[in-house]
Amino acid sequence: MRRVSRIAVAGVATAALAVTVSACGKSSSESAGGSSSSGGKLGLALAYDVGGKGDQSFNDAATAGMEQADQKFGYKSTAVEPQDGESDADKVQRLETLAKQGYNPVVGVGFAYAPAVKEAAAKFPKTTFGIVDDNTIKAANVADLVFHEEEASYLAGVAAAKTTKSNTVGFIGGVDVPLIHKFEAGFKQGVADTKKGVTVKSQYLTETAAEGGFSSPDKGENAANGQIDAGADVVYAAAGLSGQGVIKAAAAHKIWAIGVDSDQYQQDALAKYKNSILTSAMKDVAGAVFNLAQSVEDGKPQSGEVRASLATGGVSLAHSNPVFKGNADLQAALKKAEEGIKNGTIKVKTS
Repeated sequence: MRRVSRIAVAGVATAALAVTVSACGKSSSESAGGSSSSGGKLGLALAYDVGGKGDQSFNDAATAGMEQADQKFGYKSTAVEPQDGESDADKVQRLETLAKQGYNPVVGVGFAYAPAVKEAAAKFPKTTFGIVDDNTIKAANVADLVFHEEEASYLAGVAAAKTTKSNTVGFIGGVDVPLIHKFEAGFKQGVADTKKGVTVKSQYLTETAAEGGFSSPDKGENAANGQIDAGADVVYAAAGLSGQGVIKAAAAHKIWAIGVDSDQYQQDALAKYKNSILTSAMKDVAGAVFNLAQSVEDGKPQSGEVRASLATGGVSLAHSNPVFKGNADLQAALKKAEEGIKNGTIKVKTS
């Protein structure tokens, strides 16, 4: 069973991995085994956390990086879904099974994988592991793939402040954890620096990921409805799959939503809501995953902290919505903010 219902889910391949992987997670894309054109390696393996493939956000961005590596290197990569209520031991088993089968690199998508990556990497020193959104693992064969989310969120705050007519905007975080605090901090600072007197209403959906903060569109929709009823006319969600509910609510009330992680204006599953998606605060998870695979392919695997920023192009705002792109005043304000962040005159808070 998938852990959540979705507004829409892209079709996925259904062939299974070995029984040992099936015991600790469901495969969402398959490997038939055998050699790739690249030195006999199967290629990349992703281990999803909550939300899984089809979240139109964080996990789908990682999937895009995997698919890019498959195309370029001839890999037969795989991605494995989580199970409800799983433990760190379940995650360890999943990662170890993938490493035993010959996948390299093996990437845990999400900070919840940190304990499992640390343990599995110690047992498989010749395999490169990646962990997205965690920088606590210090090992020669682990790449900590992290981002300056607060910088893109600052720009989202500028966009919200320049767009609001009610002078009330909202922030909805999926889970009350330090990572999501970075999104909130950057957003609030961007709003405050751009337009005085704008109120930011903040809300977290859950205290822990196990309660569904990143995987419950209904929770996101309910929270957004509450903020909209309180006057918010722009709502920014950093909540994974739950953000789909925020976007749905924004569309129903004809106000603006700001998406996260991926360019949600371009997502097929959100197409009927896209005219309410002003922009999205993106982080290039796809690029981070692909670059890790590239480094392994080149024989020089990344390790240690690999942090992407506005200056490196690793975080940004999406420009797909013509209304957003064509607003000259807004674009001028964003350009000024971007320059300030890059040259250091604007120092974005992380909490």
